[in-house]
Amino acid sequence: MSERWALDGAEGGGARLVPLGADGLPAGPVVEEPDLVAAVRSRPQVGRWVWRSTADLCPRLLAAGVRVERCYDIECAEQLLLGHEGRLGEPRSAAAAWARLHDRPVPPDRPARAAEPGAQSPLFEPQAGLDVPFDALLEVYAEQQRRHAAAEHPDRMRLLTAAESAGTLVAAEMHRAGLPWRADVHRAVLHELLGERYAGGGEPRRLAELADEVSAAFGRRVRPDLPADVVKAFAQAGIKVRSTRRWELAELDHPAVEPLLAYKTLYRIWTAHGWSWLQDWVRDGRFRPEYVPGGTVSGRWTTNGGGALQIPKVIRRAVVADEGWRLVVADADQMEPRVLAAISRDPGLMEVAGHDDDLYTRLSDRAFSGDRAHAKLALLGAIYGQTSGDGLKNLAALRRRFPRAVAYVDDAARAGEEGRLVRTWLGRTSPRAAGAGEAEEAGLPQEDNGGPAASDGGYTPGYASVNARARGRFTRNFVVQGSAADWALLMLAALRRATADMRAELVFFQHDEVIVHCPAEEAEEVVEAIRAAGDLAGRIAFGDTPVRFPFTTATVERYSDAK
Repeated sequence: MSERWALDGAEGGGARLVPLGADGLPAGPVVEEPDLVAAVRSRPQVGRWVWRSTADLCPRLLAAGVRVERCYDIECAEQLLLGHEGRLGEPRSAAAAWARLHDRPVPPDRPARAAEPGAQSPLFEPQAGLDVPFDALLEVYAEQQRRHAAAEHPDRMRLLTAAESAGTLVAAEMHRAGLPWRADVHRAVLHELLGERYAGGGEPRRLAELADEVSAAFGRRVRPDLPADVVKAFAQAGIKVRSTRRWELAELDHPAVEPLLAYKTLYRIWTAHGWSWLQDWVRDGRFRPEYVPGGTVSGRWTTNGGGALQIPKVIRRAVVADEGWRLVVADADQMEPRVLAAISRDPGLMEVAGHDDDLYTRLSDRAFSGDRAHAKLALLGAIYGQTSGDGLKNLAALRRRFPRAVAYVDDAARAGEEGRLVRTWLGRTSPRAAGAGEAEEAGLPQEDNGGPAASDGGYTPGYASVNARARGRFTRNFVVQGSAADWALLMLAALRRATADMRAELVFFQHDEVIVHCPAEEAEEVVEAIRAAGDLAGRIAFGDTPVRFPFTTATVERYSDAK
């Protein structure tokens, strides 16, 4: 299983393929075969398939029951390498990579398209107009091997590319498996929360009632779904509000607040996961979101439509295992503080993170006189940049006990403020300074490996100090959050491999949570596989450290019962 072959689709469902040498160059003649599925199925000795994009080829293989052990996704690799070179945002397609290699005009990537509910993902379609000949694809791959060798930490960068490519396989397989979803339960929940639906698609009964209550409280007709109308109504009542955010409204003393907050909660459910969503996204008892590995600059995943990563707890009641099956729901415990311990190599924090029990309790015993709340605020404040007020006092206590950990994120913040690039432990790189504001405003996850891994580049003259501080907060968090995302990829890859011979299926993943759908008799084995995958990912990503990466797991029939 050590052979590496390049593979590309051909017209009529055929394939072109060739064995590759250690240098990334062809080690034999190109083979033309009439059937892509048969070409892959007949070569079980291939340890890793090198292809343009998992999204192009993997769905066809999965539909035929062919499971690929490992792959190298050229377009994922291109994005990672561009980022490492300070060019994040340039087109990532194989066609663009080949054009850059030959100093030719670089074609833009295909614009992102919204998912088509209930249909095969447009992400899983060939990129028309961006095809390159097979020999050009091989040329791009060989050049990528050279660029990996030139990276700051070549072995880590190769590992990151392998992990990101593994993530594309997991995403494709989760899309095909789907999250078990009971439409009848979902409808019952909606009726319970929202009441009857009115003809014509208007607001359901409960929302209409709450809207009437809001209007009655203001003494005039107010549209609760229009923020400007709500702000104006409060102003006329002598109350100045800057927005209709929940936290701001909750502080107000006015009879409209309670029905308004209730309306906002139910309105979000109605529009994001209501009857229309159910009709569009659930087919044959499965919700199949289109996962986008590395969809944010920190490496965290996103989805293309469907709101899979924001399923309200009350709606999770509809996520029900098949008869005789169970959902194993696993949350990584205090993942980011543990990652900080591993990447900073702080002896004290590694000792604290070297146990499976509550990290914040151990931290409070070491540095905060048993005050767990202050210990948690201090550590999260160091990661997320809360360095004023009580946060500053807590940070000082943390710095005395764990100087290397705090220095690590401080160095990352300083690098960001100075406009330099920073990297995660494996080499995923932050965007250039000019784009940091947009990235932060868009909620793009942030991470970096800070100090020693910070590199020059990307400074924009005249960068305002307020933006510099914002970028410093961005890079401070990027070093931890991004390294955590890298660890999660390796955990998924290890879990996928551990469950390969089971009937169990990975069906959901977000940030630090994974769900496996499995026969009831496999549940205990799956729990152990998740535990082992977390520890193995820690060793592969960060080397030999005492840091543990435990999970809280629950074996349930309904997703809502897990928390």
